[in-house]
Amino acid sequence: MANGSSTAERRKADRRRGEPLRAPLDGAFHRERRGSERRDTPLLGTHVERVLSADRLVAIDVFRGLTVAAMLLVNDPGDAATVFAPLKHAAWHGWTPTDLIFPFFLFVVGITTHLSLSRRAARGDDDAAIRRQVVRRSAIIFGLGLLLNWYPFYEAGNIAGVAAPNVLDRVVERLYHVRVLGVLQRIALAYLVAALIAWRSPTRRIVIAVATILVGYWLAMTLLPVPGQGGALGAATLGDKSRTLAAWLDRAALDWTRRGYGNHLWDTGVTYDPEGLLATLPAAATVLLGVLTGRWLGRARSLPQWLTGVFSAGALGAVAGLVWGWSFPINKALWTSSYVLFTAGAACLALGTITWLIDVARWDRWARPFAIFGSNAILAYVGAEFSARVLHSSLKWKLGGHRVGTEEAVTRGLASFGLDARVASLLWAVLFVSLWYFVLARLYRRGIFFRV
Repeated sequence: MANGSSTAERRKADRRRGEPLRAPLDGAFHRERRGSERRDTPLLGTHVERVLSADRLVAIDVFRGLTVAAMLLVNDPGDAATVFAPLKHAAWHGWTPTDLIFPFFLFVVGITTHLSLSRRAARGDDDAAIRRQVVRRSAIIFGLGLLLNWYPFYEAGNIAGVAAPNVLDRVVERLYHVRVLGVLQRIALAYLVAALIAWRSPTRRIVIAVATILVGYWLAMTLLPVPGQGGALGAATLGDKSRTLAAWLDRAALDWTRRGYGNHLWDTGVTYDPEGLLATLPAAATVLLGVLTGRWLGRARSLPQWLTGVFSAGALGAVAGLVWGWSFPINKALWTSSYVLFTAGAACLALGTITWLIDVARWDRWARPFAIFGSNAILAYVGAEFSARVLHSSLKWKLGGHRVGTEEAVTRGLASFGLDARVASLLWAVLFVSLWYFVLARLYRRGIFFRV
C-alpha cells in the first residue's frame, strides 16, 4: 500500500472517517458461505488475498459490477427503438460507450482467470484437474446461454405447414430457431481458449499468443478470399455485415435451413452472428490481455508503480487500437484486432481510475452498488436476462388492441405523462437495474453468492 499501513489499520481508519464500504468489501463477498465453511468463489468472483492488496481487489470487483450493471441497462430498455445514442451499439464500424461494456467484462474475466488458476495451483491441484475444471465451467456457462436463448421453449405463434400444431410441434419448431451462440456462449468459449493457453505458460508465450491471434485474424479477414463473393478479398467485404469471412463461416456452421433443421444464427442478423465463431478467437485475446493484467497486479509493486504501469499500458493500447483501426476498422460485431487493443487499453484506464478513486482518493461510497453487482455477476446477468424474457414474452398486457410485453406497457405509461420516449425507455431500464440491485443486495447481506 502507498503509506505502508496494514489492511487492519486501514479498516479502522476508514471506520473512524465514517467510510463503511471498505470493511464489507475487503474480501467479504469473494467467498461463498455454507454454514461455517467459507470458500473462494471461482472464475468470475475469485481472488487470492496473499497475492493482491485488498483495495485493488475491491477495484476489480467494482469494475466487474459496473460492467454487469451497464450490460443490464443497455440490454433491457423499455423500447429498443427509442434509445439515447450512447446507449446503442455502433451501426457497424466505429464504437459508442455501449461497445466498451462486453470487452470490459471479458477483460475482467481474464484477470480473475489468472487469480483462479493461481489459487488452484497453490493448493496443489494437478494439471488434469485444473483443465477439467476449466472445461466444466465453460460448458456450464455455455449451457446457461443456450437455455436463455431457448426460452420460452415452444413456439407460440402459427407454424408454417401445420394447421393445428400440438405441444410437440411447438417445441420442435422452437428448436429449429434456437440461437446457438450469444453473450454467455462467447464468454464460455473465450474463457476456455484463454485459460487453456495461459495455464503453465510464461508471460512471453501469452504475449506471442495474443500477437499471433490478432495479426492472424487481421490477415484472414482482409487477405483471404470470401467464399461465394466472386473471389473478392476480405478487405473488400468488411463494410457489409453479410459478406465478411466471419459471416460466411457463421452461415456454414449454424444455418441448417437447407438440411431442414432451421437457422440458428442471431434472429435479427439472420445472415451473421455478432457473437460468431471466428470472432471468438480475438475475444479470447481480450481475455488473455486480462490475464496479463492479472499477472501485473499480482507482482509486488507499490501502488504508485502499479498505477503508472496500468495507465501507461492503457494509453498505449488505446492509441495502438485507434491507429490499427485505420486499416482494420474498430468493429464490435467482428471483434476486430483494433477493437481488442482499443478496448483493452480503455479497460486498463478504467481499472486504474477506479483503483485511484478507492485507494488514493479514498472516495468509495459510490462503489457499493457496483461491488454488490460484481459479487454475484453470473446470477445478475442470467437472472436479469431471464426475467427480461419473461416480462417480454410471458407477462403481456393489452394496449390499443394489441398484447405487449410488460416493459413496453410501462414505457408507454411513462410516455403518456409527456415524457420524451427515450427518457421513458431509459427510466424502465433504470427501474429494471434497480430492482435487480435490491435482489442482489439482499443476497449480499445474507452472505449468499452463486458460483459456477
